[in-house]
Amino acid sequence: MAKYLLAESGINWLAIMALLTFFIIFSIVIIMVFWRGRGSYADVEQQPLIDSYPTEEKDELV
Repeated sequence: MAKYLLAESGINWLAIMALLTFFIIFSIVIIMVFWRGRGSYADVEQQPLIDSYPTEEKDELV
């Protein structure tokens, strides 16, 4: 019976599934971003202010 009700309701299930998938993935990403501590972003927040990073010189074979 539910099959017939869903078939004739005219609801676009594909669009609803796409919206739910986006909402779930977006929520997971937001939770992951806020779950990390502020210390994990310390290097990233200094990037625009640093002109160059020290590079390690490697022995190159000539």
